[in-house]
Amino acid sequence: MQTRINFSKVAPEAYTALMNLEKYIGTTGLDPIHKELIKIRASQINGCAFCINMHTADARKIGMTERHIYLISAWRETDFYSEQEKAILALTEEVTLISNHVSNETYASAANLFDEKYLAEIIMAIITINTWNRFAITTGLRVA
Repeated sequence: MQTRINFSKVAPEAYTALMNLEKYIGTTGLDPIHKELIKIRASQINGCAFCINMHTADARKIGMTERHIYLISAWRETDFYSEQEKAILALTEEVTLISNHVSNETYASAANLFDEKYLAEIIMAIITINTWNRFAITTGLRVA
């Protein structure tokens, strides 16, 4: 499949709005590893090869190990991840698969581990990568 539409050319205001949301995520206090866990897991669920490729490379650049990256899709089957990382991954899955709703248990687990500001930043990071995934998949972005 080839790229279907170039939003930066045909709808630059929309593309800029999305870029501004991404820039906001970059200014938050989110731990870089938390950000990449969110981006990789949501992209795996959504099947966005472009974003998986980008964010696994970004994860390596910030020092995430291969093990840390490779086990993300099976995080429930290992004790490798911290309680915070598990809460972030669970919340990422439920927000990404929103038609099943976010359970009170998952939300409470995250709310008990993070203050409200950090939790809000986590949620915005999840929403943002899901938007990018839908953007990349719909427009036909491909890994070069």
